[in-house]
Amino acid sequence: MKAFDSLLKDMDFKFLSSGEHSMSIEGMRKVLGNDHFVFLDVRTDEEVKYLSFPFAVHIPMNELPDRLDEVPKDKFIIPFCSSVFRGALAYIYLKANGYKEVKGLTASSEDMATAFKPGPLAKM
Repeated sequence: MKAFDSLLKDMDFKFLSSGEHSMSIEGMRKVLGNDHFVFLDVRTDEEVKYLSFPFAVHIPMNELPDRLDEVPKDKFIIPFCSSVFRGALAYIYLKANGYKEVKGLTASSEDMATAFKPGPLAKM
């Protein structure tokens, strides 16, 4: 819990306004395909059944503690979900467990799906 407490104490105005903790759709577009970046889909199996992102590693949020060894510590991890909430929780969980390179995606899965329509996809 000390690591978690420390993370929360660091989340002051300066930290939050810097954007160091998050990545936008534009940021996603820039790093997609770079093997140093791992998109971590923490949505449920049911959600993924209806909308999946083949570039992402899928580990449901409730399974993350038991499957943490599947998340590489030597990569930049970007957790996401359908509403940003679980992605933010995964961000804090990963940081509290010693992951150095982590940013939460500030887009919902709907925003991500929109990014993969022909017009936006052509810009990638």
